[in-house]
Amino acid sequence: MDFAKKVKVPGDQTTYSLSPEVKRYALIDLGFEETKRGNFEYKGSLDTDNPFKPVARLRILINADLTGFKMETVTGNGARKINIFNHQRSAEFVEQYHFILDEMLKRNVFKSDGQK
Repeated sequence: MDFAKKVKVPGDQTTYSLSPEVKRYALIDLGFEETKRGNFEYKGSLDTDNPFKPVARLRILINADLTGFKMETVTGNGARKINIFNHQRSAEFVEQYHFILDEMLKRNVFKSDGQK
């Protein structure tokens, strides 16, 4: 999967794009880790019952020059993609998903098309 300018997670009504104001230090503050290739990766738990062994995670990868990204919801071990919007625990997962992304919107990492 190539880095994209805009991403819409399956089941979500909102499309996200990287903010032109995104800063490296904001990514680090939000829990992104720099990979060996210089990209920035975020793996956040969407499971409030057991955040250390989650059922679902939000995974975001932003390229090194901060011009493109990938975003998906995956199983706890990251082995496969899942749709948290039709999961049996969707209310919990979706609330946590929006909480994480709202914080990233406030820090100018992303912009959204405004739908939720």
